[in-house]
Amino acid sequence: MELRVLNYFLAVAREQSISAAAQALHISQPALSTQLKLLEEEVGRQLFIRGSKGTRRVILTDEGLLLRKRAEEIMMLVRKTEDELANADETIVGDVYIGAGETEIIRCFARAAKKLRAGHPDIRYHISSGNAEHVLEYLDKGIFDFGLLLTEVDAQKYDSVELPLRDVWGVLMPRGCPLAEKESVTPGDLRGAPLIISHQRGDAQRLAGWLGAGTDELNVAATYNLVYNASLLVSEGLGFAVALDGLINTAGTNICFRPLEPRLEARAYIVWKKRQVFSKAAAAFLDCLRGSFGGPSET
Repeated sequence: MELRVLNYFLAVAREQSISAAAQALHISQPALSTQLKLLEEEVGRQLFIRGSKGTRRVILTDEGLLLRKRAEEIMMLVRKTEDELANADETIVGDVYIGAGETEIIRCFARAAKKLRAGHPDIRYHISSGNAEHVLEYLDKGIFDFGLLLTEVDAQKYDSVELPLRDVWGVLMPRGCPLAEKESVTPGDLRGAPLIISHQRGDAQRLAGWLGAGTDELNVAATYNLVYNASLLVSEGLGFAVALDGLINTAGTNICFRPLEPRLEARAYIVWKKRQVFSKAAAAFLDCLRGSFGGPSET
């Protein structure tokens, strides 16, 4: 499977039209159609459903959707590798790829990047938001250099440094509810209440432990991946969202945040693959980040 053909495939998937993709790629439509047929023969699966002559729109099959996801990852890794090889001289330039969940602790990354950029302005930073599963998947594939996780790290697979910062768990709730009159939320306040919780692995168990209950005893009204969406559910009265502090600006809205009591904190880790070979830019970023909070520098 050639990279050139994968690029053709992605162009068609993006344009949803063979003719439009051919124009974007500056090749003839018959040549592109031939390449697509050869690709389908190579993988042994139909990748497109071709529309009628009236619409000429093509739709990806389930196998085509899978190939699109993998092809995007392959091309991203190819571009990353090309950039690293092109910048393998003494000058520190290039790209740093970071995966992170939603957290105020990303400011720690921003400060290190700003400090490093003062001396190395040609380093570019690419931040991708996602849950722990997404971050670890892309770390494993080599697409991300680093991940910022708010969960325990598998020391057999990853090296990590715990950051000297903590996020605080609490509850987003309507301002008009009786619970909003309290300064903090206790386990008794939430038992039996409709909850909106993160579907990130381990979060339900952490909350259940704080409540002193089993996960099957939680009254889960909804789960979320992005806390902004959870805040909208709260605003509409669906339930109480258990979330980290500082992610939603509640000023001028009909919702508010109250911390949990006893206090429940999330520990943060910067993570990378064991035996990871860093680009000069990524190595410099890690050295700056570790140095900014007093940790040992990368040698």
